Amino acid sequence: MARLNAAELAQRLGRQAEAVCRHYLSNGRKQGNYWQVGDVRNTAGRSMFVRLHDSAKGLAGKWQDSATGEHGDLLDVIRDSLGLIDFADVANEARRFLSLPQLEPVQQSRPAHTPASSGSSEAACRLWHMTQPLIGSTAGTYLHRRGITDLRGTANLRFHPNCYWRPEGDGPTETWPAMIAAVTDLDGRITGAHRTWLRRDGSGKAPVDPPRKAMGDLLGHAVRFGDPQDVLAAGEGIETILSLRQVLPMMPMISALSAGHLSVVQFPVHLRRLYIVCDNDPAGDSARDSLVDRAIAAGIEAITLSPMLGDFNEDLTARTLDALRAQIRVQIAPEDVSRFMAAMA
Repeated sequence: MARLNAAELAQRLGRQAEAVCRHYLSNGRKQGNYWQVGDVRNTAGRSMFVRLHDSAKGLAGKWQDSATGEHGDLLDVIRDSLGLIDFADVANEARRFLSLPQLEPVQQSRPAHTPASSGSSEAACRLWHMTQPLIGSTAGTYLHRRGITDLRGTANLRFHPNCYWRPEGDGPTETWPAMIAAVTDLDGRITGAHRTWLRRDGSGKAPVDPPRKAMGDLLGHAVRFGDPQDVLAAGEGIETILSLRQVLPMMPMISALSAGHLSVVQFPVHLRRLYIVCDNDPAGDSARDSLVDRAIAAGIEAITLSPMLGDFNEDLTARTLDALRAQIRVQIAPEDVSRFMAAMA
């Protein structure tokens, strides 16, 4: 079969516009000759209209969002609803939906949407702008099941309902719900993104290997919770840090995502005390030692916070919240007990 370009793919999708909308814009509904939904990222609402049939006013599959002025075709719908970055992936997904062979990737790029390099900071930013709020989502359910119920200060966490997961080697690409974390620098600029793929009911991580991947520029940067102050807690995993925030909700914290990245995180200018949130494993020990040395060299007090089990999320789920609070109380500086734990005492 001859290779189809973008316009031809969009035209074929337009012939099945209603089926495309029902599949990729499932939070909307049919209203006469249009499909009505909140936006191209499949948010519930009524501001975006997709034309379902050719008419004198336009071709089937063309859409416009009256709230933002955005407009496009059904290739845009596939791209933004699934959080795809590369046009080749969008074209392959369109071909999959249309049951066309995918042996020859589409090479033509669409000038209106220059694709970002896969894994780049730009791609991470585009993915971030395709996300939805965390609270009330499958990702929120997942965190709640991990004992993380206080989600104050988690603006750098959001949700994507259909995030692409690609295997490390050969194998089919899949879509799963995902918790998306924004990785930022000290000025709050997004440099990367972290994806945690989830089961569709939020009961745990998706059955894929690996269930977590990061993209973009990560070195020295982190997922940040709370505004920078003179005191900061830094650890590896997102769930580990969020577990600690259940008892220290007002303390600024960062997740470096891995032991290697934890050892090289950048320090805020006014930082005077750093709590290093450890995991009980050799990699965590090495990261702790490196970070302690760097903090001391910078004139920053370094205090280690150690879990009873493998990490603080294990402590939170295996024991009570009060037990975790008592455990942390004796490890932090007395003045920080009153400063950061007063609201939960």
